[in-house]
Amino acid sequence: MPGGRLSHQERRSIAEGLAEGLAYAEIARSLDRPTSTITREVTRNGGPTGYRADQAHRATERRARRRTPAPTPAPPAETDAHGRDPEAVRDFEEQFTALFVQTGLPKMAARVLGCLYAADTGSRTAAELVQRLRVSPASISLAVHYLEEQELIRRERDPGKRHERYVIDDDVWFRAMLASAKTNALLAEAAHQGARTLGATTPAGMRLADMGRFLTHVGQDLVTSAEHWREVFSTGPGSGTADRPQQAQGRSPGLRVAQE
Repeated sequence: MPGGRLSHQERRSIAEGLAEGLAYAEIARSLDRPTSTITREVTRNGGPTGYRADQAHRATERRARRRTPAPTPAPPAETDAHGRDPEAVRDFEEQFTALFVQTGLPKMAARVLGCLYAADTGSRTAAELVQRLRVSPASISLAVHYLEEQELIRRERDPGKRHERYVIDDDVWFRAMLASAKTNALLAEAAHQGARTLGATTPAGMRLADMGRFLTHVGQDLVTSAEHWREVFSTGPGSGTADRPQQAQGRSPGLRVAQE
């Protein structure tokens, strides 16, 4: 039934659909399921090339057994001021986590990042992360250390309190776009150099020259667009960071490097 757990037969149908090269949306329609359900099922169980129905079903049963309440008192359930379904929020966190893992993040770091993004404050303490993710403090410590090294989160100390909070860095995607633009600029320069080396009128030289021009323009457009939308979102009604314009001044040299 839509909304319930996937049956073993439905998982077999998913595997058959993937083998036939069907898109997630097509598989979802054939099973009368949301596309997000199929996406989450496949990404958390090996991806489109590694998905196996029997293995996925056994893994789900193991997860269900692990979620069985222990005799010890369970941690207090989080209340949602906006009336959201806690199960739906957790499902979103798992789906978001799976996508982060696909980008190359370690699993625990991806879980922490997904958990922080789903928090209205964009932050949690280490104790809150331990409780929310039901893992050891050591696991959280390693994950947040990795995320800090990647400049994906930062830590802040609550005024008047001893514990620290781990906070989503609002500029992380802006910096990621600049890094991508800088990579494009390096590739463009290498392509132009290759064109000069091989000869601008040779087939290989013309191919590299075209590549260089394309990457140069895309990189410049990327920087311009990133700067524009960062400014729009930092001053718009949905902005939660009043100090972003000050942060922008501190990072302007990075923009010049990306544009060169």
